[in-house]
Amino acid sequence: MKQLLRVFAVVFLSVGTAASAMAQEHSRGRTRFILAASWEPAFCATNQKKAECRNQSSNDYDAKNFSLHGLWPMRQEYCDVSEDLKQADRGRDWKDLPAVQLSQDVKAKLDKAMPGTQSGLDRHEWVKHGTCTKLSADEYFSIAAGLVAELNASSVRDLFAENIGKELDAESIKAAFDQSFGEGANARIKMSCRRVGDVRMISELTIGLSEDAIEPQQGNEPRLAKLIQSAGSTAFGCDRGVVDAAGF
Repeated sequence: MKQLLRVFAVVFLSVGTAASAMAQEHSRGRTRFILAASWEPAFCATNQKKAECRNQSSNDYDAKNFSLHGLWPMRQEYCDVSEDLKQADRGRDWKDLPAVQLSQDVKAKLDKAMPGTQSGLDRHEWVKHGTCTKLSADEYFSIAAGLVAELNASSVRDLFAENIGKELDAESIKAAFDQSFGEGANARIKMSCRRVGDVRMISELTIGLSEDAIEPQQGNEPRLAKLIQSAGSTAFGCDRGVVDAAGF
């Protein structure tokens, strides 16, 4: 009898452990989209010939705010895109790609959020990523610009703007994410850095989002926190870097 009880106990614990692991996995959610937010001065430090970088100054919006790089569906690219268009996109002369048809209002928002429109970045992002969302270009870029605007209304943006020219470490950035988007939000963030001379600069944040990322926003209610909290976790990446100032 004792042997039988021990067997039942082992089985019970195994089932309980498995259920607990499944519950934890469910609570973490799954990352379905990535919001890529660049720190434009760091990008321009190594891309000085880009149209958006030639005249960048400290008075520009993108000198003190995150810029939209893209909103990327996980593991999907170039959906229903011709081979010729794929090759043109991979050639990186994005101004040769077809212009993205946007309403005047969305175009104005996108030009502010994404300085790279001056170099055709919007055309590249639409061909490679936007085509996989089943949205119109207007819907896709309106949602993406809105999410970056939420990031720029947060303590994360404030932290960066207040430390231009200084080094930030992972812990301070993680704390700002948790303050703005809820406890544990920092586990869905990855930071990338690039070395310019002897200086390691923070170049981009990629933020995991849930499958609801491409749902239209209802009213003016913020939703970035919920999208982050419902995504899966990732390693933070670069652990420290300088917040570059505009200009070379």
